[in-house]
Amino acid sequence: MFTIVATQYFLRRARRFLRKHPDLRERFAQVVEDLKQDPFAPPLAYHQLGGKLKGVQAVRVTDSYRLTLTIALREKEIVLLDIGSHDEVYR
Repeated sequence: MFTIVATQYFLRRARRFLRKHPDLRERFAQVVEDLKQDPFAPPLAYHQLGGKLKGVQAVRVTDSYRLTLTIALREKEIVLLDIGSHDEVYR
């Protein structure tokens, strides 16, 4: 099982995101729980990012929204970085 750590930036973005999309609260909670269990599970659509976001990974919340993160495998720790639309988090 992995430990979830959220940056202050992520907490602000998540609050704003969930206020704007209250219908996705349950889905967001499920994604975080799935990340704790197995961040590489196929339904999360885990993928590495490139370019200026090299070293950062992303998972799918819905078809339109992504959550960016980093994973420290040795420490079994996942650091949540950002949440939002595809264009917002990949800027």
